[in-house]
This record gives sequence, structure tokens and C-alpha cells, in this order.
Amino acid sequence: MQCNFKKDFEGAEVKVFLMADGVFCSIPNETTPNGFYNIEHMIEAVLNKGATVRLCTTCGEARGLKNMKLIEGVEWSGMKELTQCIAESDKVINY
Repeated sequence: MQCNFKKDFEGAEVKVFLMADGVFCSIPNETTPNGFYNIEHMIEAVLNKGATVRLCTTCGEARGLKNMKLIEGVEWSGMKELTQCIAESDKVINY
């Protein structure tokens, strides 16, 4: 069964926050062999469904991403915004 997020969860807001080594998911032009998942395509799909994707500035800079191009739509952010998102959320999922 496929989920149509906009239809099935109307009014819900999804925010993705990449931190630690997860910030590498924001780098475009990933090349994967046929049959393998592609993180860039997954991030783009989430963005296209109306979610926001942010990455931790401190984590990204520590890993040398400061001057790198990001996947279009992904934005730099910080702990203050993450904390605010968590405080305002009904549910938080992390992994």
C-alpha cells in the first residue's frame, strides 16, 4: 500500500534535520549502481512532497561542506531551529 502524504495526512508538516555524518546526504550528484538506492533522489522526493530539509551548520562545516553545493532546496540551519522544531512538534522520529 502506497502512502500519499499530502492526501493521507493533510495539514501535517514534515521537517528533516540532518546532523553528524547525516549531513553528507545533502551533497548532490550521487552516482549509484543500478538497483541501489540514491539518497539524492530520496531527499528530492521528500522536498517535492512539501517537507523541509535542513542540515546542521556546525556538523557540515566540521566535515568540509561549507563551500560545497547542496541539493537544491536543502538549507543550512542550527541547533536553535532544531530545538524550536522539536518543541513545536507533536511527534519526533530520529535515527
